[in-house]
Amino acid sequence: FSFQVKMRLFLNAGVIAALLLCGVWAAPHHGNPEEHSYTKEHHDHLHHGNQETHEHKQCERSCNQLAPANADFAFALYKHLKSQSQKEAKNIFFSPLSISTALSMLSLGAKGATHDQIFQALGFSEAQVNETQVNEGFEHLYHMLGHSQEQLQLEAGNAVVTDDEFKPSHQFLTDAKHYYQTEGFTVDFHKPDEAKQTINNFIEKKTHGKIKDLIKDLDPGTVMVLLNYMFFKGKWEKPFEEKYTSKGDFHVSKDKTVSVDMMKRTGRYLFYYDQQNSTSVLMLPYRGNASMMVVLPDEGKMETVEEFISKDDIKRWHDSLFRSSLDVEMPKYSVSASYSLKEILIEMGIVNVFGQHADLSGISEVPLKVSKVAHRAVLSVDERGTEAAAATGIDVMPMSMPFSMVINRPFILLILEETTESILFMGKITDPTAQ
Repeated sequence: FSFQVKMRLFLNAGVIAALLLCGVWAAPHHGNPEEHSYTKEHHDHLHHGNQETHEHKQCERSCNQLAPANADFAFALYKHLKSQSQKEAKNIFFSPLSISTALSMLSLGAKGATHDQIFQALGFSEAQVNETQVNEGFEHLYHMLGHSQEQLQLEAGNAVVTDDEFKPSHQFLTDAKHYYQTEGFTVDFHKPDEAKQTINNFIEKKTHGKIKDLIKDLDPGTVMVLLNYMFFKGKWEKPFEEKYTSKGDFHVSKDKTVSVDMMKRTGRYLFYYDQQNSTSVLMLPYRGNASMMVVLPDEGKMETVEEFISKDDIKRWHDSLFRSSLDVEMPKYSVSASYSLKEILIEMGIVNVFGQHADLSGISEVPLKVSKVAHRAVLSVDERGTEAAAATGIDVMPMSMPFSMVINRPFILLILEETTESILFMGKITDPTAQ
Protein backbone atom coordinates (compact mmCIF):
# COMPACT_ATOMS: atom_id res chain seq x y z
CA PHE A 1 0.00 0.00 0.00
CA SER A 2 1.02 3.61 -0.45
CA PHE A 3 -0.48 6.97 0.41
CA GLN A 4 0.96 9.90 -1.49
CA VAL A 5 0.43 13.57 -0.95
CA LYS A 6 1.27 16.02 -3.69
CA MET A 7 0.63 19.71 -3.50
CA ARG A 8 1.21 21.85 -6.51
CA LEU A 9 0.64 25.59 -6.31
CA PHE A 10 0.62 28.17 -9.03
CA LEU A 11 0.31 31.80 -8.02
CA ASN A 12 0.05 34.52 -10.60
CA ALA A 13 -0.33 36.77 -7.59
CA GLY A 14 -1.76 33.71 -6.98
CA VAL A 15 -3.24 30.31 -7.53
CA ILE A 16 -2.92 27.27 -5.29
CA ALA A 17 -3.86 23.63 -5.59
CA ALA A 18 -2.97 20.81 -3.26
CA LEU A 19 -3.34 17.12 -3.91
CA LEU A 20 -3.33 14.01 -1.70
CA LEU A 21 -3.42 10.46 -3.07
CA CYS A 22 -4.25 7.38 -1.02
CA GLY A 23 -3.89 3.77 -2.22
CA VAL A 24 -4.34 0.39 -0.53
CA TRP A 25 -3.39 -3.15 -1.52
CA ALA A 26 -6.11 -5.08 0.31
CA ALA A 27 -9.87 -4.94 -0.16
CA PRO A 28 -11.56 -2.38 2.09
CA HIS A 29 -13.89 -3.18 4.97
CA HIS A 30 -17.22 -1.39 4.91
CA GLY A 31 -18.08 0.18 8.27
CA ASN A 32 -21.31 1.76 9.43
CA PRO A 33 -20.33 4.35 12.02
CA GLU A 34 -22.75 6.57 13.84
CA GLU A 35 -23.18 9.88 12.03
CA HIS A 36 -22.69 13.27 13.61
CA SER A 37 -25.74 15.49 13.61
CA TYR A 38 -25.71 19.04 12.29
CA THR A 39 -28.57 21.46 12.93
CA LYS A 40 -30.45 23.01 10.01
CA GLU A 41 -29.66 26.50 11.33
CA HIS A 42 -25.94 25.68 11.45
CA HIS A 43 -26.02 24.20 7.94
CA ASP A 44 -28.02 27.07 6.43
CA HIS A 45 -25.64 29.65 7.90
CA LEU A 46 -22.52 28.02 6.51
CA HIS A 47 -23.78 26.58 3.24
CA HIS A 48 -25.75 29.37 1.65
CA GLY A 49 -25.00 31.27 -1.56
CA ASN A 50 -21.99 33.58 -1.47
CA GLN A 51 -24.11 36.63 -2.32
CA GLU A 52 -26.57 36.15 0.55
CA THR A 53 -26.03 38.64 3.39
CA HIS A 54 -25.91 37.62 7.04
CA GLU A 55 -23.84 38.09 10.19
CA HIS A 56 -20.31 36.71 10.16
CA LYS A 57 -19.26 37.49 13.73
CA GLN A 58 -19.41 33.83 14.80
CA CYS A 59 -17.44 32.80 11.70
CA GLU A 60 -14.77 35.41 12.39
CA ARG A 61 -14.45 34.32 16.02
CA SER A 62 -14.06 30.69 14.97
CA CYS A 63 -11.49 31.55 12.28
CA ASN A 64 -9.58 33.76 14.68
CA GLN A 65 -9.42 30.83 17.10
CA LEU A 66 -7.43 28.90 14.47
CA ALA A 67 -5.24 31.83 13.43
CA PRO A 68 -2.56 31.59 16.17
CA ALA A 69 -1.97 27.86 15.60
CA ASN A 70 -1.99 28.24 11.82
CA ALA A 71 0.54 31.07 12.11
CA ASP A 72 2.78 29.03 14.45
CA PHE A 73 2.69 26.17 11.93
CA ALA A 74 3.56 28.59 9.11
CA PHE A 75 6.66 29.94 10.87
CA ALA A 76 7.79 26.50 12.09
CA LEU A 77 7.55 25.18 8.54
CA TYR A 78 9.32 28.27 7.17
CA LYS A 79 12.29 27.71 9.46
CA HIS A 80 12.60 24.09 8.35
CA LEU A 81 12.40 25.07 4.68
CA LYS A 82 14.97 27.81 5.31
CA SER A 83 17.45 25.29 6.71
CA GLN A 84 17.01 23.21 3.54
CA SER A 85 17.55 26.12 1.14
CA GLN A 86 20.14 28.10 3.11
CA LYS A 87 23.24 26.49 1.61
CA GLU A 88 22.10 27.16 -1.96
CA ALA A 89 20.54 30.58 -1.30
CA LYS A 90 17.25 29.46 -2.85
CA ASN A 91 13.95 31.31 -2.89
CA ILE A 92 11.32 30.00 -0.49
CA PHE A 93 7.61 30.05 -1.29
CA PHE A 94 4.74 27.95 0.05
CA SER A 95 1.13 28.05 1.24
CA PRO A 96 0.89 27.17 4.93
CA LEU A 97 -2.91 27.31 4.77
CA SER A 98 -3.02 24.80 1.92
CA ILE A 99 -0.71 22.40 3.76
CA SER A 100 -2.51 22.73 7.10
CA THR A 101 -5.89 22.23 5.42
CA ALA A 102 -4.68 19.06 3.70
CA LEU A 103 -3.27 17.67 6.95
CA SER A 104 -6.40 18.64 8.91
CA MET A 105 -8.62 16.92 6.38
CA LEU A 106 -6.39 13.84 6.61
CA SER A 107 -6.67 13.94 10.41
CA LEU A 108 -10.43 13.32 10.12
CA GLY A 109 -9.48 9.73 9.34
CA ALA A 110 -6.55 9.46 11.77
CA LYS A 111 -6.86 7.86 15.20
CA GLY A 112 -4.79 7.53 18.35
CA ALA A 113 -1.17 8.66 18.30
CA THR A 114 -1.32 9.21 14.53
CA HIS A 115 -4.03 11.82 15.01
CA ASP A 116 -2.37 13.38 18.06
CA GLN A 117 0.91 13.90 16.19
CA ILE A 118 -0.80 15.65 13.28
CA PHE A 119 -2.91 17.74 15.66
CA GLN A 120 0.10 18.84 17.71
CA ALA A 121 2.36 19.56 14.72
CA LEU A 122 -0.34 21.83 13.33
CA GLY A 123 -0.01 23.85 16.53
CA PHE A 124 -3.24 22.76 18.21
CA SER A 125 -3.40 21.98 21.90
CA GLU A 126 -6.32 20.15 23.49
CA ALA A 127 -6.04 22.58 26.40
CA GLN A 128 -6.85 25.48 24.08
CA VAL A 129 -8.94 24.00 21.27
CA ASN A 130 -10.44 20.54 20.74
CA GLU A 131 -10.83 18.54 17.54
CA THR A 132 -14.41 19.66 16.96
CA GLN A 133 -13.43 23.33 17.34
CA VAL A 134 -10.58 22.85 14.85
CA ASN A 135 -12.88 21.26 12.28
CA GLU A 136 -15.53 23.92 12.84
CA GLY A 137 -12.81 26.57 12.55
CA PHE A 138 -11.77 25.30 9.11
CA GLU A 139 -15.46 25.05 8.19
CA HIS A 140 -15.97 28.72 9.04
CA LEU A 141 -12.66 29.71 7.44
CA TYR A 142 -13.57 28.17 4.09
CA HIS A 143 -17.02 29.68 4.38
CA MET A 144 -15.46 33.13 4.79
CA LEU A 145 -12.93 32.61 2.00
CA GLY A 146 -15.74 31.44 -0.26
CA HIS A 147 -17.56 34.75 -0.03
CA SER A 148 -16.92 36.71 -3.18
CA GLN A 149 -15.43 40.12 -2.59
CA GLU A 150 -15.97 43.02 -4.93
CA GLN A 151 -12.37 43.36 -6.08
CA LEU A 152 -10.65 40.22 -4.76
CA GLN A 153 -11.23 36.80 -6.23
CA LEU A 154 -10.46 34.11 -3.69
CA GLU A 155 -11.95 30.66 -4.07
CA ALA A 156 -11.06 27.59 -2.03
CA GLY A 157 -12.40 24.08 -1.69
CA ASN A 158 -11.74 20.38 -1.32
CA ALA A 159 -12.70 17.17 -3.06
CA VAL A 160 -12.62 13.43 -2.39
CA VAL A 161 -12.10 11.23 -5.45
CA THR A 162 -12.58 7.51 -4.84
CA ASP A 163 -12.14 4.39 -6.90
CA ASP A 164 -15.35 2.82 -8.14
CA GLU A 165 -14.69 -0.23 -5.94
CA PHE A 166 -13.33 1.53 -2.82
CA LYS A 167 -15.77 2.61 -0.12
CA PRO A 168 -14.22 4.87 2.50
CA SER A 169 -15.85 5.27 5.89
CA HIS A 170 -19.22 6.96 5.51
CA GLN A 171 -18.44 9.11 8.55
CA PHE A 172 -15.16 10.28 7.01
CA LEU A 173 -16.96 11.35 3.83
CA THR A 174 -19.77 13.00 5.84
CA ASP A 175 -17.36 14.99 7.99
CA ALA A 176 -15.18 15.93 5.02
CA LYS A 177 -18.23 17.27 3.21
CA HIS A 178 -19.56 19.12 6.24
CA TYR A 179 -16.41 20.66 7.69
CA TYR A 180 -14.34 21.12 4.53
CA GLN A 181 -17.13 21.71 1.96
CA THR A 182 -15.79 18.68 0.12
CA GLU A 183 -17.17 17.61 -3.23
CA GLY A 184 -16.99 13.99 -4.33
CA PHE A 185 -16.82 11.90 -7.48
CA THR A 186 -15.58 8.46 -8.52
CA VAL A 187 -13.10 7.24 -11.13
CA ASP A 188 -11.62 3.88 -12.16
CA PHE A 189 -8.06 3.92 -10.85
CA HIS A 190 -7.44 0.65 -12.69
CA LYS A 191 -7.45 2.87 -15.78
CA PRO A 192 -4.87 5.40 -14.53
CA ASP A 193 -4.70 7.49 -17.70
CA GLU A 194 -8.45 8.11 -17.70
CA ALA A 195 -8.52 8.74 -13.95
CA LYS A 196 -5.59 11.16 -14.24
CA GLN A 197 -7.33 13.09 -17.01
CA THR A 198 -10.59 13.36 -15.04
CA ILE A 199 -8.82 14.71 -11.94
CA ASN A 200 -6.63 17.08 -13.99
CA ASN A 201 -9.72 18.45 -15.73
CA PHE A 202 -11.35 19.04 -12.33
CA ILE A 203 -8.34 20.98 -11.01
CA GLU A 204 -7.94 22.94 -14.24
CA LYS A 205 -11.56 24.06 -14.02
CA LYS A 206 -11.37 24.95 -10.33
CA THR A 207 -8.20 27.02 -10.86
CA HIS A 208 -9.62 28.79 -13.91
CA GLY A 209 -7.17 27.14 -16.28
CA LYS A 210 -4.08 28.17 -14.30
CA ILE A 211 -3.11 24.61 -13.33
CA LYS A 212 -3.03 22.05 -16.11
CA ASP A 213 -1.81 18.44 -15.94
CA LEU A 214 -1.30 18.55 -12.18
CA ILE A 215 -1.04 14.75 -11.99
CA LYS A 216 1.68 13.25 -14.18
CA ASP A 217 1.11 9.63 -13.15
CA LEU A 218 -0.97 7.54 -10.76
CA ASP A 219 0.04 4.47 -8.80
CA PRO A 220 -2.13 1.53 -10.03
CA GLY A 221 -2.85 0.80 -6.35
CA THR A 222 -4.39 4.22 -5.73
CA VAL A 223 -7.95 4.04 -4.40
CA MET A 224 -8.59 7.58 -3.15
CA VAL A 225 -7.48 11.12 -3.89
CA LEU A 226 -8.05 14.04 -1.53
CA LEU A 227 -7.82 17.41 -3.24
CA ASN A 228 -7.33 20.85 -1.72
CA TYR A 229 -7.35 23.77 -4.12
CA MET A 230 -7.28 27.52 -3.77
CA PHE A 231 -7.53 30.18 -6.45
CA PHE A 232 -6.45 33.71 -5.64
CA LYS A 233 -6.39 36.52 -8.15
CA GLY A 234 -5.52 39.93 -6.84
CA LYS A 235 -5.07 43.41 -8.25
CA TRP A 236 -2.95 45.95 -6.44
CA GLU A 237 -5.04 48.63 -4.75
CA LYS A 238 -2.32 51.03 -5.90
CA PRO A 239 -0.84 49.61 -9.12
CA PHE A 240 2.63 50.52 -10.30
CA GLU A 241 2.84 52.27 -13.67
CA GLU A 242 4.84 50.34 -16.24
CA LYS A 243 6.42 53.49 -17.68
CA TYR A 244 8.38 53.94 -14.44
CA THR A 245 9.77 50.37 -14.43
CA SER A 246 13.48 50.26 -15.26
CA LYS A 247 16.51 48.03 -14.78
CA GLY A 248 18.15 48.05 -11.37
CA ASP A 249 20.53 46.00 -9.22
CA PHE A 250 19.34 43.40 -6.72
CA HIS A 251 21.99 42.30 -4.24
CA VAL A 252 21.52 38.56 -3.73
CA SER A 253 24.60 38.39 -1.48
CA LYS A 254 27.89 40.16 -0.88
CA ASP A 255 29.34 38.34 -3.87
CA LYS A 256 26.36 38.29 -6.25
CA THR A 257 24.31 41.07 -7.85
CA VAL A 258 21.65 40.52 -10.53
CA SER A 259 19.88 42.94 -12.86
CA VAL A 260 16.09 43.06 -12.48
CA ASP A 261 13.11 45.14 -13.60
CA MET A 262 12.45 47.47 -10.67
CA MET A 263 8.91 48.80 -10.32
CA LYS A 264 8.57 52.28 -8.84
CA ARG A 265 5.72 54.16 -7.21
CA THR A 266 5.40 57.15 -4.87
CA GLY A 267 2.33 57.06 -2.64
CA ARG A 268 0.84 56.70 0.82
CA TYR A 269 1.53 53.28 2.33
CA LEU A 270 1.33 51.60 5.71
CA PHE A 271 4.93 51.35 6.88
CA TYR A 272 6.94 50.65 10.02
CA TYR A 273 10.65 50.60 10.79
CA ASP A 274 11.59 48.35 13.70
CA GLN A 275 14.74 50.01 15.02
CA GLN A 276 15.43 47.35 17.61
CA ASN A 277 15.49 44.61 14.95
CA SER A 278 16.75 46.72 12.02
CA THR A 279 13.78 45.81 9.82
CA SER A 280 11.47 47.74 7.50
CA VAL A 281 7.87 46.52 7.11
CA LEU A 282 5.64 47.58 4.21
CA MET A 283 2.03 46.67 3.44
CA LEU A 284 1.07 46.49 -0.23
CA PRO A 285 -2.72 46.11 -0.29
CA TYR A 286 -4.71 44.24 -2.88
CA ARG A 287 -8.20 45.41 -3.69
CA GLY A 288 -10.38 43.59 -1.20
CA ASN A 289 -9.32 42.08 2.10
CA ALA A 290 -5.81 40.84 1.30
CA SER A 291 -2.39 42.45 1.48
CA MET A 292 1.23 41.55 0.86
CA MET A 293 3.46 42.27 3.85
CA VAL A 294 7.07 42.87 2.83
CA VAL A 295 9.66 42.39 5.59
CA LEU A 296 13.01 43.91 4.57
CA PRO A 297 15.84 43.45 7.10
CA ASP A 298 18.76 45.87 6.95
CA GLU A 299 21.80 44.65 5.07
CA GLY A 300 23.37 41.68 6.84
CA LYS A 301 20.40 41.21 9.23
CA MET A 302 18.33 38.59 7.38
CA GLU A 303 19.57 35.57 9.34
CA THR A 304 18.96 37.36 12.64
CA VAL A 305 15.39 38.23 11.65
CA GLU A 306 14.73 34.68 10.42
CA GLU A 307 15.84 33.26 13.74
CA PHE A 308 13.36 35.24 15.85
CA ILE A 309 10.44 35.97 13.51
CA SER A 310 7.10 34.61 14.75
CA LYS A 311 3.41 35.42 14.75
CA ASP A 312 4.00 37.79 17.66
CA ASP A 313 6.36 39.89 15.54
CA ILE A 314 3.87 39.98 12.67
CA LYS A 315 1.15 41.18 15.05
CA ARG A 316 3.43 43.77 16.64
CA TRP A 317 4.53 45.08 13.25
CA HIS A 318 0.96 45.09 11.97
CA ASP A 319 -0.22 47.06 15.01
CA SER A 320 2.68 49.51 14.65
CA LEU A 321 2.10 50.40 10.98
CA PHE A 322 1.43 54.04 10.18
CA ARG A 323 0.50 55.68 6.89
CA SER A 324 3.49 57.41 5.38
CA SER A 325 4.61 58.93 2.07
CA LEU A 326 6.98 56.47 0.43
CA ASP A 327 9.04 56.11 -2.72
CA VAL A 328 8.70 52.34 -3.20
CA GLU A 329 10.98 50.36 -5.50
CA MET A 330 10.57 46.60 -5.75
CA PRO A 331 11.46 43.96 -8.33
CA LYS A 332 9.14 42.23 -10.75
CA TYR A 333 9.64 38.52 -10.26
CA SER A 334 8.35 35.04 -10.85
CA VAL A 335 9.62 32.32 -8.57
CA SER A 336 8.98 28.61 -8.28
CA ALA A 337 9.65 26.32 -5.33
CA SER A 338 9.21 22.57 -4.85
CA TYR A 339 9.56 20.63 -1.63
CA SER A 340 9.49 17.08 -0.37
CA LEU A 341 7.93 17.56 3.05
CA LYS A 342 8.03 14.04 4.47
CA GLU A 343 11.31 14.43 6.38
CA ILE A 344 10.39 17.94 7.54
CA LEU A 345 7.02 16.76 8.87
CA ILE A 346 8.76 13.89 10.67
CA GLU A 347 11.11 16.45 12.27
CA MET A 348 8.01 18.43 13.28
CA GLY A 349 6.61 15.36 15.05
CA ILE A 350 4.36 13.73 12.42
CA VAL A 351 5.99 10.30 12.53
CA ASN A 352 3.47 7.46 12.77
CA VAL A 353 1.45 8.28 9.67
CA PHE A 354 4.50 7.47 7.49
CA GLY A 355 5.23 4.04 9.01
CA GLN A 356 3.83 0.72 10.08
CA HIS A 357 2.21 2.30 13.15
CA ALA A 358 -0.03 4.54 11.03
CA ASP A 359 -3.66 4.47 12.14
CA LEU A 360 -5.94 5.83 9.43
CA SER A 361 -8.78 3.54 10.44
CA GLY A 362 -11.17 6.48 10.25
CA ILE A 363 -10.82 6.24 6.46
CA SER A 364 -10.79 2.45 6.16
CA GLU A 365 -10.09 -0.53 8.39
CA VAL A 366 -7.52 -1.67 5.84
CA PRO A 367 -4.05 -0.48 7.02
CA LEU A 368 -3.00 2.75 5.31
CA LYS A 369 0.10 4.92 5.55
CA VAL A 370 1.50 8.08 3.97
CA SER A 371 4.52 7.52 1.74
CA LYS A 372 5.25 10.99 0.37
CA VAL A 373 4.33 14.63 0.89
CA ALA A 374 5.32 17.03 -1.88
CA HIS A 375 4.55 20.71 -2.27
CA ARG A 376 5.03 23.09 -5.18
CA ALA A 377 4.38 26.82 -5.36
CA VAL A 378 4.83 29.53 -7.97
CA LEU A 379 4.56 33.28 -7.42
CA SER A 380 4.46 36.05 -10.02
CA VAL A 381 4.42 39.74 -9.13
CA ASP A 382 4.15 42.60 -11.61
CA GLU A 383 2.90 46.18 -11.82
CA ARG A 384 -0.82 45.42 -11.86
CA GLY A 385 -1.16 42.17 -9.96
CA THR A 386 -2.53 39.49 -12.22
CA GLU A 387 -4.30 41.51 -14.89
CA ALA A 388 -4.76 45.04 -16.16
CA ALA A 389 -6.43 47.31 -13.64
CA ALA A 390 -8.28 50.56 -14.20
CA ALA A 391 -6.92 53.70 -12.56
CA THR A 392 -7.62 53.81 -8.84
CA GLY A 393 -8.00 56.64 -6.37
CA ILE A 394 -5.50 59.46 -6.13
CA ASP A 395 -3.14 59.63 -3.17
CA VAL A 396 -3.25 62.88 -1.23
CA MET A 397 0.38 63.65 -0.43
CA PRO A 398 1.60 65.88 2.40
CA MET A 399 3.97 68.72 1.63
CA SER A 400 7.06 66.83 2.76
CA MET A 401 9.71 64.68 1.14
CA PRO A 402 8.71 60.98 1.11
CA PHE A 403 10.80 58.25 2.68
CA SER A 404 12.46 55.82 0.30
CA MET A 405 12.09 52.03 0.54
CA VAL A 406 14.19 50.26 -2.06
CA ILE A 407 13.67 46.50 -2.00
CA ASN A 408 16.97 45.56 -3.63
CA ARG A 409 18.13 42.74 -1.34
CA PRO A 410 16.56 39.52 0.03
CA PHE A 411 13.18 40.01 1.73
CA ILE A 412 10.43 38.00 3.39
CA LEU A 413 6.85 38.22 2.12
CA LEU A 414 3.50 37.17 3.52
CA ILE A 415 0.16 37.36 1.70
CA LEU A 416 -2.46 37.90 4.39
CA GLU A 417 -6.25 37.60 4.29
CA GLU A 418 -7.42 40.16 6.81
CA THR A 419 -10.91 38.91 7.74
CA THR A 420 -9.82 35.40 8.75
CA GLU A 421 -6.33 36.53 9.89
CA SER A 422 -4.90 33.83 7.63
CA ILE A 423 -1.43 33.58 6.09
CA LEU A 424 -2.32 32.42 2.58
CA PHE A 425 1.28 32.40 1.31
CA MET A 426 4.70 32.95 2.81
CA GLY A 427 8.23 33.01 1.47
CA LYS A 428 11.59 34.64 1.01
CA ILE A 429 12.84 36.15 -2.23
CA THR A 430 16.61 35.73 -2.29
CA ASP A 431 17.11 35.98 -6.06
CA PRO A 432 14.19 37.37 -8.13
CA THR A 433 15.82 36.11 -11.35
CA ALA A 434 15.96 32.46 -10.18
CA GLN A 435 13.23 30.21 -11.59
